[in-house]
Amino acid sequence: MVHVNIFDTTLRDGEQSPGVNLNQLEKLEIAKQLERFGVDIMEAGFPASSQGDFEAVRSIARTIKNVSITGLARATKSDIDIAWDALKDAQEPRLHIFLATSPIHMQYKLLKTPEEVTQLAIDMVSYARTKFPHVEWSAEDATRSDLDYLVHIVEKVIDAGATVINLPDTVGYSTPEEYGRMFRYVRENVPNIHKVQLSAHCHDDLGMAVANTLAAIENGANQVEGTINGIGERAGNASLEEIAVALNIRKDKYDFTNNLVLKEIKRTSDLVSRFTGMVVPPNKAVVGKNAFAHESGIHQDGVLKNALTYEIITPELVGIQSNDLVLGKHSGRHAFKDKIEQMGFLLPNEKLIEAFTSFKLLTDRKKEVTDEDLFAILTDIQTAVVDVKKYELVAFQVQYGSANLPTATVALTTPEGIRVETARTGSGSVEALCNTLEALVKEEIHLTDFNLSSIGQGRDALAEARVKMTVNGTQVSGRASAQDVLEASAKAFLNAVNRVFFNQKAAVKETAIL
Repeated sequence: MVHVNIFDTTLRDGEQSPGVNLNQLEKLEIAKQLERFGVDIMEAGFPASSQGDFEAVRSIARTIKNVSITGLARATKSDIDIAWDALKDAQEPRLHIFLATSPIHMQYKLLKTPEEVTQLAIDMVSYARTKFPHVEWSAEDATRSDLDYLVHIVEKVIDAGATVINLPDTVGYSTPEEYGRMFRYVRENVPNIHKVQLSAHCHDDLGMAVANTLAAIENGANQVEGTINGIGERAGNASLEEIAVALNIRKDKYDFTNNLVLKEIKRTSDLVSRFTGMVVPPNKAVVGKNAFAHESGIHQDGVLKNALTYEIITPELVGIQSNDLVLGKHSGRHAFKDKIEQMGFLLPNEKLIEAFTSFKLLTDRKKEVTDEDLFAILTDIQTAVVDVKKYELVAFQVQYGSANLPTATVALTTPEGIRVETARTGSGSVEALCNTLEALVKEEIHLTDFNLSSIGQGRDALAEARVKMTVNGTQVSGRASAQDVLEASAKAFLNAVNRVFFNQKAAVKETAIL
């Protein structure tokens, strides 16, 4: 059987999704979960793109030990140097260089001839190999490139030292038959192709990213790239969880192995969804909440008699357990600790105490605390901004009635420790609350998006609020959960503002280190 390496780009290509803004702590938590999921290569970011991305990549490279960590770079020496500074402490560092090869990209974007592009690729791969033991070279827009030119440049970069060749469907244009044929053509016509791994990277603009990826595997690709939940630019990337389950369920057709731990799929999906704010559609394959739901009477009858009648994937395969231990107000710390460890959270003692305290407060209001409730508590605690001066909510009150003008009164402590209080009105209770918060926060705020949803079901479900805004011209997002929708909204607003202070402190700390 042929082994296929799994290259995860959730933290790089996935984070390029519009509106996604992960901080260093969130990226590190996702990286830890991806390690548990069993990916072989993790693209932690684009180090040269920003100071924050550089620091996040370096932190992941120093923390994750069982996965090869890579970073993206343009075909420039400065990008390669910055990437090396971020990745040099990794257990197995590698670099991912991209350079466009399609006629339209070379002519209008690069303003270079094919000969100049070939020489640039050779020079940059050669330079990168003086630093990195593994160098992946990507032919950006490969699917719209001339096949003979693609064969020519791939042969040259392999001679220059590339260890992986990636042929991406950058704009999601290809069909499975075309994509597979391209891989077959390159494999059959590049004389030194046996020296490298051949990788597939597909976008989902026409809804064929997973199908194209599987076609590439059938035609010689032994590395595939994708993201959790299929997030990414435009319509997103190939969904790694869908590829993994397809390879598992259809072993009769796909005689390939990989290192993914399928029972970690649901947990990984939930973590990425919560941190990115990109909600998984209910009908999403493998991880959507309706993936194992059956409404039709005929389907329900068949599943009760034999699940295989309508379920080709069992919930347990992807980590959905049907025998969850339910925690309540009488559950002790030992049961709580066992439960969260089953969920994949290993907390230091001080955070364990904090999480248990939050859990106990919730049990005073809810009869049963679900896994979803615990997940919200634990992820908030794991990624809480600490040791940073910030705004904190002291108290709030909202007056609202069908015949009255909604009015919110809010008291905060500022980053300087000063208590401030004021009141504002709005067309609704949430707007009144946001107007009041804007009046108290001295930073320049522009709220661009607000979303409210429930965690779990029932009238006592936790509310989760998510906001997107610009703070002093910087795009940030915030989230918070609480049983009261207005409290969740206020805390999400302040969470977004406080992220700016966290990012500023991280940048200052990194500058001092450098």
